[in-house]
Amino acid sequence: MQIFEAMAQEGHEQVTFFYDRATGLKLIVAVHDTTLGPAAGGCRLWHYDAEDDAIADALRLSRGMTLKNAVAGLDFGGSKCVVYGDPEKTPELLRGIGRFIETMGGRVNTGEDVGLTPEDVEVMAETTRFIVGRKHKSGDPSKPAAYGTYMAVRAVLKETCGTPDPKGRRIVVQGAGNVGHELCRLLAADGADLVISDIRPDRAKEVGELYGARVVAPEAVTKEPGDVFSPCALGLVLTPEVARTIPVKAIAGSANNQLSDALVPAILKERGVLYAPDFVVNGGGIINISEEFHAEGYDKERAYAKVARIYDRLLEIFEVARREDITSEQAAEHLALQRIEREGAQNGMFIPREARG
Repeated sequence: MQIFEAMAQEGHEQVTFFYDRATGLKLIVAVHDTTLGPAAGGCRLWHYDAEDDAIADALRLSRGMTLKNAVAGLDFGGSKCVVYGDPEKTPELLRGIGRFIETMGGRVNTGEDVGLTPEDVEVMAETTRFIVGRKHKSGDPSKPAAYGTYMAVRAVLKETCGTPDPKGRRIVVQGAGNVGHELCRLLAADGADLVISDIRPDRAKEVGELYGARVVAPEAVTKEPGDVFSPCALGLVLTPEVARTIPVKAIAGSANNQLSDALVPAILKERGVLYAPDFVVNGGGIINISEEFHAEGYDKERAYAKVARIYDRLLEIFEVARREDITSEQAAEHLALQRIEREGAQNGMFIPREARG
């Protein structure tokens, strides 16, 4: 990978590589944009087949965090931390991550992501001040992330069915992890007709039995007819082929980087399938975390009230897309980049739009 070329293409400011000989830790920290404030984004410990794959993921996810934070109205830039090389997840390794984050002096704030637990980030916090989402503060981000996804499902139902009420609507949820599980709980309470799938059959079965959801095989989930498809597992699920065939009215899920190809939003638009951009839908976790920085300290009720605004923001995005005859992805990015440019200009910063990707 030509790293500087990749950075210039999407407007990244910084990519830092850390190596710890004692633990074998190889940490990649990508900072996309800090116009709105210090960068924030989780730390991911995941298997990558090649080093370039890990770097590409850090670049892609950090840009997504910039858009997510900007469109949510937060005073954060976007970053992502990625651990490469499949090291053993020991307390020493986690403290090593913390030490490296500390050297960045607050330019990057990080916390739980795929492969890490709330307990893991508590260990990381032993060696850095810049951990967010800790138990005694805003806590596990999965519940507010699920609540934001629930509000997004209501928004796409309002747009496609005329009412946000999920009662009797078939919602197909991909992923029975923390977010998918909680989303099913919220939708079941509203009387939704649920379909669930997960690569771990035991997790899918558990959610199915708890909430009366019908379980389907992972390879069948994007072929299942419904009102809404909600991808809540890993990314890149929306391929051009899936976009051309998925039998639903709308898509709204919490998974990061759902689009495997830039053509997907246009394909969905042409078919009349409404797409709620993932970086808007899954903003609940970081919105909840942002309340840790409130002058009066974290307050759950205030945080969840802000997460609920995802509903109104999506309706605004759908209106812009309709008025401008563009995809919802383009409309959401437009609103995010418009805010970055506006606030950058107020701070005396020249921010050409083409540098934002």
